[in-house]
Amino acid sequence: MSVSECMDCDKGEGNDCLLYLVSPMIRIISYGEILVDMLSDRILETKQKDNEQFTKFPGGAPANVAAAVAQLGGDSYFAGKISTDIFGEFLHDALVQMGVKTDYIYRIENKKTALAFVSRDASGERSFEFFRSDTADLNFDRNDFNQHWFEEDGIFHACSNTLTEKEAYKTTLVGLKMAKNNDWLVSFDVNLRLNLWDDISDALPRVWDCLAQAHIVKLSKEELMFLADGGREDMAIDRLLAGKSEIVVVTDGANPLICYLKCDQLTLDPPKVETRDSTAAGDAFVGGFLYGLSEKNFTPTNLPELVRDKDELYQVLTFASSCGAFAATKEGAFTSLPNQHDLNGLMLG
Repeated sequence: MSVSECMDCDKGEGNDCLLYLVSPMIRIISYGEILVDMLSDRILETKQKDNEQFTKFPGGAPANVAAAVAQLGGDSYFAGKISTDIFGEFLHDALVQMGVKTDYIYRIENKKTALAFVSRDASGERSFEFFRSDTADLNFDRNDFNQHWFEEDGIFHACSNTLTEKEAYKTTLVGLKMAKNNDWLVSFDVNLRLNLWDDISDALPRVWDCLAQAHIVKLSKEELMFLADGGREDMAIDRLLAGKSEIVVVTDGANPLICYLKCDQLTLDPPKVETRDSTAAGDAFVGGFLYGLSEKNFTPTNLPELVRDKDELYQVLTFASSCGAFAATKEGAFTSLPNQHDLNGLMLG
């Protein structure tokens, strides 16, 4: 803890005034996928343009989360491998410009940057085509994780897009377990993109293996159906909450989200906005939620306090939902992420 300022004067430390003791925000490490989103200027289901054009944006779910946290003022790190090609330079520069700390990034030669070609329909919903075979982000090795990253309290976040390749899946599990064993909060966003998988049958067991390490889980309604695997969705929720998970958030676009707890649940209506591009809306939500936890210095030890304090949890969820709603009103991933001023405007509006 550090002394920040006197409540009643500016005499500073060493006098008889009552002092605020302020804990610095705990760090957040977002690990895994980073790629270039090539966003089409064509809207699906409308008259085709003769010359379709694509604009490049930095993206990749964990990178988006890292950027979202940094935009809000959090202590944000990205961990992963980035190519030295021109797209890799573009991504590295974008992270720096967003305020993301790059200490845990490795640069790799002779591996290309992953690309995602993104199309949108009239409602702003997206479809993806990925070019991601043996790309830089998939070459992060389990030995690249460093114990000193976890010496202080923190939050470790990952998603399923590093599970598509066998070695990358094993590496992700190492990172999740290392964080958990160092008493870090572990967050996992299912964020399933089945067209990234060569063998879809691998997806379900690998995702469940990672979910077993997570204190906080975020998934969409469709991803909950996937986890249920033809069974009852409430049984999938029960399975999550019977393990390490304390908070399970199920989003459903503009419809109410449900936050499941071990002994209760909360429902929240997201802000009503006109959706332009939903590319990073879910990642902005996750970034806002993790920022809220880090701001309040939650760890696995005191996270149950948040679960018991429904009012405080509702505030964090409301903040995160506002982050997601704002991002849906803008194009691109990094470019859509809100700062605190943006959120004030949204809430006032």
